[in-house]
Amino acid sequence: MVRISIVIITFNEERNLARCLESIKDLADEIVVVDSCSTDSTIAIARRYNARIIQHAFAGYGEQKNFATMHATYDWVLSLDADEALTPQLKESILEIKAGPAHHVYQMHRITNYCGKWIRYCGWYPDSQTRLYDRTKGKWEEKKVHEYWRPDNESDVKGTLKGDLLHYSFTSVSEHLKKIEKYSELGAEEAVEAGKEASLLKVMLYPKWRFFNDYVIQLGFLDGFYGFVICRLSAYAAFIKYSKIRQHRRASA
Repeated sequence: MVRISIVIITFNEERNLARCLESIKDLADEIVVVDSCSTDSTIAIARRYNARIIQHAFAGYGEQKNFATMHATYDWVLSLDADEALTPQLKESILEIKAGPAHHVYQMHRITNYCGKWIRYCGWYPDSQTRLYDRTKGKWEEKKVHEYWRPDNESDVKGTLKGDLLHYSFTSVSEHLKKIEKYSELGAEEAVEAGKEASLLKVMLYPKWRFFNDYVIQLGFLDGFYGFVICRLSAYAAFIKYSKIRQHRRASA
């Protein structure tokens, strides 16, 4: 029987954290919360679930998750975000893995709740996430955004767990817009650091293609009004990101 440390990074997550911890309380052999100096009741909530709390200044999502993984007691780690929770089926799948894992790393499907609606199209589902892993076999790629677990051996086969990871992302369109502003800035900075460019043609045409792909090819229209909103905002996010890349490149020229 393997033991699992569940690690969660937080910053002002009082709205979400209790739901996350409630979903894993019977599964975890240890809960580690790495907090970036929250000013709300996040820490008090974590203490109610007997989590081990570590304060660590935020320096990027990948770096924060590597720090959390490093400070886990056990080599098998389940990494969650505070706005996520396990379905009963997913929890049962992980309990089966504890009896004897067949792989070094496992992925799961994530479904997102957007303004109260579960989104099943728009290219948002199934959103495969690698979250359960043997920490001795890889590390988190230290990207500013869209971090991912990278096995040391790229040919390692990932197991796939049954059940969904519930993602409670946005309760309002305003929240989505704020995240677009934050992530587009981080994404643009990372792209410029990597030497990438964005042509005027890409700024003009890629957002149109993104909307068509997400709304028509990925069947976003089946998600109703919020499917339309998501697809429009995804196109807008692409426009903003590529515009910022051009801005940063011109400023540094």
